[in-house]
Amino acid sequence: MTRMAIEMSEPVITTEDTSLWQALLGDGAPNWQRDGTNWPNRAASRFIEAGGLRFHVQIMGKGPVALLLHGTGAATHSWRDLAPALAADFTVVAPDLPGHGFTEAPVWPRMSLPGMAGAVASLIGVLDIAPALIVGHSAGAAIGIDLCRSGQVAPSGLVSLNGALLPYRGNLTKVFSPIAKMFAMNPLVPRLFAWRAKNPSIVRRLLAGTGSTIDSAGEAHYATLVRRSGHAAAALTMMANWDLDPIEANLPNLAPRLLLVTGANDRSIPPREAERIARIVPGARLVSMPGLGHLAHEEAPAETAAIIAEFAREIGVLGA
Repeated sequence: MTRMAIEMSEPVITTEDTSLWQALLGDGAPNWQRDGTNWPNRAASRFIEAGGLRFHVQIMGKGPVALLLHGTGAATHSWRDLAPALAADFTVVAPDLPGHGFTEAPVWPRMSLPGMAGAVASLIGVLDIAPALIVGHSAGAAIGIDLCRSGQVAPSGLVSLNGALLPYRGNLTKVFSPIAKMFAMNPLVPRLFAWRAKNPSIVRRLLAGTGSTIDSAGEAHYATLVRRSGHAAAALTMMANWDLDPIEANLPNLAPRLLLVTGANDRSIPPREAERIARIVPGARLVSMPGLGHLAHEEAPAETAAIIAEFAREIGVLGA
């Protein structure tokens, strides 16, 4: 529906339709004063201007820098328990990606994989840090690899947590990409999604679809985000602009050591993809976490932190 069509239809909305119409207009992006009052690790939060965007980033701990990059539709709350656990050994730097959580959204073209990587690179430059380790969940792992591929960072290791690193195969790609673009370009779609997400069962079903079971606090933070149309729009735009072909082509030449951590019950990214990547990337190591899903790092943060620390010692980022 075009903006003109929306304006022309306004006079015929009935009183009964008003609440639905207001819901469709959306609540915009998450607001720190409204939505961040009980944000996990709030004391570690700060706002930083970088690359023309106002980033929300959390920094904690001491030691070599570990850059944490969350996946599509998530934010720093995804690291609520893992980040403090890692902070015992690392200086943890965890931003909300562009358009996600409390970070400003860029223009459409910059919501692509290289655009997102470039924005994160700008943040790294402003912070004047050199990540020794990148930990990326789902699409965040692809952003980490693109940062390395383009030479914007040179970490010793990269940890992929249920990483989305391979393109969709077959005829599904021909259908999914145009549909994602259509949804992302229609302002009513994220608003309708945000309105529907006000029903707690919708958010619960979305999370269950990942194969993970997370606690009620984690569920509440996801609900806070998806009920804001700006956050939903950013996730849709990111998916519409995503192209993993360059990542797949570069995997055999990946410079940092790669650790692939998978939840054996992941329903979002088939674990067999990690097995295939392990065969492609020289020196890559694969660790499977039985009984866990796509959000394994939220289900078992202490175990995930131990796996990451062991890998960091293995590649010389941490002392023995």
